[in-house]
Amino acid sequence: MMRRKVVFLLLTVLAVFSLTGLAAEKKLTVISGWSGPEMDAFMPVLKEFEKETGIRVDYQIYRAEDLAVLLPAQFDSKTAPADVIFMWAWFINKQAQNGHVLEVTGALNESDFVPGVLDAVKSGGKLWGAPYTGKIKPGFWYRKSFFKQHGLAVPNTWEEFVDLCARIKKLPGVRAPIASGNGVGWPLSDVTEHFIATFGGPEMTRDLIAGKVKWTDPAVRAIFENRLAPLLKAGYFSEPIEWTMAADLWWAGDYALFFMGSWITGMVKDPADLGVFALPGARGLVFGTDYAFVPAYTKYPAEARKLLAHLATRGQTLQVAAGGHIATYTGAPLDVYPPVDREVAALLRGREALPDLDDTIGGEWQPAFWDQLKLLWVSPDRVGEVLDTLQRKAGK
Repeated sequence: MMRRKVVFLLLTVLAVFSLTGLAAEKKLTVISGWSGPEMDAFMPVLKEFEKETGIRVDYQIYRAEDLAVLLPAQFDSKTAPADVIFMWAWFINKQAQNGHVLEVTGALNESDFVPGVLDAVKSGGKLWGAPYTGKIKPGFWYRKSFFKQHGLAVPNTWEEFVDLCARIKKLPGVRAPIASGNGVGWPLSDVTEHFIATFGGPEMTRDLIAGKVKWTDPAVRAIFENRLAPLLKAGYFSEPIEWTMAADLWWAGDYALFFMGSWITGMVKDPADLGVFALPGARGLVFGTDYAFVPAYTKYPAEARKLLAHLATRGQTLQVAAGGHIATYTGAPLDVYPPVDREVAALLRGREALPDLDDTIGGEWQPAFWDQLKLLWVSPDRVGEVLDTLQRKAGK
């Protein structure tokens, strides 16, 4: 009897070691576009998963724009470059319809998230992805010390905003009032969407996304011609500059204002010196959520689902503590946020949370939007041509 117990114990120990070994052998790969400080803030989230499960996680950097070209070709050959991939919600849904995405219905409790946040990755009554943290795109950031030094104040009206830009332009050493961040075009799109949401209202943003309003509509054209283009012609915006370089120049005082998302709080040396304001009268702000999915061709579907669930829940709490992110997971307590991020979250009060216009429309229209805005920034007299092109692309 004793011998059988010993044998049983030995087999149990061997089984435990075997399972541990299998976990150690498995390695999941995560892809997102975060690099530099954003990557550094994300890595502890993955390390925590490794610690909890014993499953190794490798991280790779690919821009979403590059993945949009790379992934369809790989999926067609029944392969995938990673087990969990951060990507636009529209892309996830499209690939799910083509059978390239693993269903994750039941992996998350919908009541644990901001209402409606899962809708973007649902289709056919099934869940195809998971939300991560979101970034509010609240408006124009400034250094409090800069404003205090030059006697500047946050504007309360459109006229005061224009006057602020005019005052800043006259300051010695300032290249332009507003730094125009640029990547492939998306920071310019954020600025433009803010003008649309402010002067056209949340309704115009949603109607443009749904195709109910044309880009050539007189109300849309008026925003471009009467609000945005005059600022560009007056030299209140800089020429397009790679956005991380623009952030450095803005922080150094070459520019006074910088339109960027809430992740900027995790990229500056002194977040306590940050201030931010929306355009006067803004009734809606973009709340962009990062989404992730599991390709149907992962070698480890159960483990990949587990990592996806970790990212959507416990991972969000770890991420927001690092700054620059706002949780879509309601289980993340407010006291883990850095003070500046709590202030950013407060900007949503009394305003509608809007979907990111270009990310939601997606497809071939998105890069066309970016290209046309770069054209507008250097040739603001070509508003009509820009809007005609956007409408023509929207109709395809």
